[in-house]
Amino acid sequence: MIDYRAADGLFHLQAANFSYVVQVLENKQLIHRYFGKKIRRFSPDHQIVYLDRSFSPSPISGNRTFSLDVLPLEYSSNGLGDFRTAAIEVRSEKGTALDLVYQTHRIFKGKPHLDGLPASHGTEEDVETLEIDLYDELTDVTVILSYSIFPEKNYLARSARIQAGKLPVQLERAYSFTLDLPHKDFEIHSLTGRYAYEKEWTRVPLTAGRYSIDSLRGASSHSRTPFLALADPHITEDSGEVYSAHLVYSGNFTAFAEQTALETTRWGMGLNDQAFSWRLVAGESFQTPEALLSYTDQGLTDMTHTSHVFLRDHICRGDFSHKERPILINNWEATYFDFTEEKIVELAQTAKDAGIELFVLDDGWFGKRNNDESSLGDWTVNYDKLPNGLEGLAKAVTDLGMEFGLWFEPEMISEDSDLYRAHPDWAIRTTGRPHIYSREQLVLDLSQTAVQDYIIESVSEILKSAKISYVKWDMNRNITNIPEGLANDQKYEFYHRYMLGLYRVLEELVTAFPDVLFESCSGGGGRNDVGLLYYMPQAWASDNTDAIGRLSIQDGTSLIYPTSSVGAHVSAVPNHQVGRITPLATRGHVAMLGGAFGYELDLTSLPQEELDEIAQQVETFKEIRQTVQFGTYYRLKRTDNTRAYNYVSQDGQQAVLTFVKTLAQPEAPLMQVKLKGLDPEALYTCPQLGASFYGDELMHVGLTMPHIQQDFVSVQYIFTKI
Repeated sequence: MIDYRAADGLFHLQAANFSYVVQVLENKQLIHRYFGKKIRRFSPDHQIVYLDRSFSPSPISGNRTFSLDVLPLEYSSNGLGDFRTAAIEVRSEKGTALDLVYQTHRIFKGKPHLDGLPASHGTEEDVETLEIDLYDELTDVTVILSYSIFPEKNYLARSARIQAGKLPVQLERAYSFTLDLPHKDFEIHSLTGRYAYEKEWTRVPLTAGRYSIDSLRGASSHSRTPFLALADPHITEDSGEVYSAHLVYSGNFTAFAEQTALETTRWGMGLNDQAFSWRLVAGESFQTPEALLSYTDQGLTDMTHTSHVFLRDHICRGDFSHKERPILINNWEATYFDFTEEKIVELAQTAKDAGIELFVLDDGWFGKRNNDESSLGDWTVNYDKLPNGLEGLAKAVTDLGMEFGLWFEPEMISEDSDLYRAHPDWAIRTTGRPHIYSREQLVLDLSQTAVQDYIIESVSEILKSAKISYVKWDMNRNITNIPEGLANDQKYEFYHRYMLGLYRVLEELVTAFPDVLFESCSGGGGRNDVGLLYYMPQAWASDNTDAIGRLSIQDGTSLIYPTSSVGAHVSAVPNHQVGRITPLATRGHVAMLGGAFGYELDLTSLPQEELDEIAQQVETFKEIRQTVQFGTYYRLKRTDNTRAYNYVSQDGQQAVLTFVKTLAQPEAPLMQVKLKGLDPEALYTCPQLGASFYGDELMHVGLTMPHIQQDFVSVQYIFTKI
């Protein structure tokens, strides 16, 4: 709900659990007044305190108490007295400063689409929008701030559109939001890491100065996620305040929290302004990506639950947002590039016998692709490997009663490819400089419409050629050697133009093939972000398939992303990435935690007892799939040596507990685990324990975990409500 009180210039946005208040001052400055636990009303008696701050300049002669440097500005510019990190910076013949003052506003049901960008969506019953126009008279620049409130889902979507007037301007910074909070007592939560060690949950105190995470890789990256949360330093899973923000974007970004000299906090997020500039001629506009803000005073678990539900309901689109994910087998770690049609069909048959539902053919099916040095861009079938083509292979797989899926890497090109020989100018490159290689491949220039059209057409032809129900969309390197400077600093527009090109390609394809489940991948989690989730409701969380390594990766991923979106597979041992040997049971239990469950190993080489165990895992996951993928997720224990989680189904009838111990210890103490989210008065039965317990027992007394003296032990208990 959005309430506007004209007499006080107050806008009060109310969600189920929080309020967000902004105000227009008498001099037309737009300031932030409150963001926090829901209140009925923001009284005009909450007066702003004006003090004379010696080195905070004032635009009003004779009034030393008014300064932009200390006001909680809603969208700020530098150059006129605010010395904190600004939300916007322009360059024009009139200088770089903007004096943005209120001009008008609009309130309406629903929310508009963001042209060319992924964004949250909802009906007129789901969401209400406030647009506020801020205007700088000297440069004739208008900034339209958009606030879309989803009351029942406890989310606020913010973005900005910058409109040039009669004068051309050069945007040098255009953040999606900045927000001033009245104190500095925060712990910062972010997701960091590196390749094969993604989504590491990082917690640091906010100290004097500026904390930021960002990417300049042309993708959100393995090492940074476009998410930042500010929490009570004493936050727990079940209590304490936390403010969180996602950026709905997949390219270069920045997210920061800045402790000011007066011990307040400025928090913001948007396009990375390093290597960014955007030319606006008279009358043109620029739309920033959308940021999703939320607040809870119920701790980290509530932040997670709110994020899971919102992203699933209002970012993911189509049937797959709430559709069960098939259990799959991917041939990559089973065969790599070395496969034949006979081998693939044999692997599919073995998988079908184990109850697996989807076969995914990975890299190596096209061009002359026998290693990673050729053929990217040549999306034609390699008939030496597949003499019956994709159509024949897909039919052989679907005749078994399975679905068939396929790997692509459409954004890339190999020098050794027919496409490169025909269009060397389609590869990203600075003229006069040699190529820079990564995995022996180059990146296609998706800022070019012709390149976008080629990808759309070539991928579409393949998807039409056979019965394909799943696509794994990979992107295995970052962008280097961007094109040299063009007129009006267009080289600094390149990264964002690339993303707009990619988004156009994805929009065209997912619209044309609504029955295909698209999974995003970038060497695992190198571009696992909310922007991609808008097009692809599932992501391969990491190339690291080691069960123990996956614990922290999946833990950080599921901090904010719905478990239905987290791809996790059982792989062979010794593990191909770290060489670790873990029990098949533990590999299965950890992969089932991910949500989008599957296998990535050569089933045809396994002994029968392991195949029988895999068949039992598949049967078990089918029993708990709805609970794990769409139920409510709880973190129970997180230590260096133990992890415990439980899921509760949406109808409350089933709960799944998973416990993993990393290393055995001499004289190890017994471990108690208490479940969450159960009905305290209901009786639950557990066949694995051969016992029954009331919900209050399981939540308050807990269960003693098995005392097994070996490494990498796990247990999984399934509880059914009687």
